[in-house]
Amino acid sequence: MLALILAGGEGSRLRLGEKALVPVHDRPMISWVLDAFAGAECEPYVVTSHKTPFTRNWCRANNVEFIDTTGIGYVEDLREAVELSGEDGPIFTSAADIPCLTAEIILKVLDAYHASGKSACSTWIPLTLCNKYGMQPRYRELINGVPATPCALNIFMGSLVDEVQDELCLLLDEPGLAFNINTRDELSVLEREFSSIRGI
Repeated sequence: MLALILAGGEGSRLRLGEKALVPVHDRPMISWVLDAFAGAECEPYVVTSHKTPFTRNWCRANNVEFIDTTGIGYVEDLREAVELSGEDGPIFTSAADIPCLTAEIILKVLDAYHASGKSACSTWIPLTLCNKYGMQPRYRELINGVPATPCALNIFMGSLVDEVQDELCLLLDEPGLAFNINTRDELSVLEREFSSIRGI
């Protein structure tokens, strides 16, 4: 399955340059996400823009496929990337700033998606996981009666990118998905917890 990894934003809240390239455990953040999708036998493409020229150059230097968009915004860049990819079937999407993502998590989402028979899937974690690690979720909703936050990991049909799709809201108790990195404080917590979360 095609996987689009969104890396076209400026990362202004983190203030450490292009966020996808910020080191986590001595590697660019995005490299952990790419490895996860490759390990799940997906076909990852990085979505870049004029705002992230160094990320684009890093992709070139490391033989990573990328799609360059106009950089208007997350949703607009995603829609443009889907159109440029030409993919009509299911597409995984992910932010570049969830470096605790693993192939096992991706396969778990895929299994639930295929079993649901729905055209789309969004992934959520309980707010209690964010609270445990001091992460600051920016969006909250009740999922199956549980206060939850989205994880920037989704599947949808490329042919229906401009439509509201029948969606599985998948609630996962996965601590690694709590680490969506937007601030230096969150990055510090990630560095402290990374080895135990990833088991390395």
